[in-house]
Amino acid sequence: MIFVTLGSQKFQFNRLLEKIDRLIAEGAITEEVFAQTGYSDYVPLHFAYQKFLNGTEFKEKMKQADIVITHGGTGAIINAVKQHKIVIAVPRQSAWQEHVDDHQKEIVREFGEQNYIQPCMEVEELGEALAQAGEKTFSEYRSNTDRFINDIDAYLQSEIIKKNDSGSRRL
Repeated sequence: MIFVTLGSQKFQFNRLLEKIDRLIAEGAITEEVFAQTGYSDYVPLHFAYQKFLNGTEFKEKMKQADIVITHGGTGAIINAVKQHKIVIAVPRQSAWQEHVDDHQKEIVREFGEQNYIQPCMEVEELGEALAQAGEKTFSEYRSNTDRFINDIDAYLQSEIIKKNDSGSRRL
């Protein structure tokens, strides 16, 4: 199954939903598709959708999916790659009133360069991105959270030691 998730920010991404509908109508997508459409107002003709899913429903759809098509949000991408899904990320673009700026292009480009996802910089390239993603082996995502926590902890410990050392010299 292909799970499409467009996030929960108050921006539409109608272009992506329309493109998926066209690819299904043309026979380029034959898998079952389910979309969390968020604030988009496009009504899909060829696949099931729901505006928003609760946490349990979202986890279930993610679990069922082989492929995740998502916007260029960091949380959506990381959530999917952590679960070893094939991820195709399409950045929202400010020119289409899909976001306030084009930061998602940078996010998608960076995750693509790290070989965690299949970037799809333009909606019209989604068919090619799906074909490429099916032939690729992606890098395994490794979170840096533990390293960041350890670095912060080490810094705080060194500051406590400095404070204690400097305080012990005073009478």
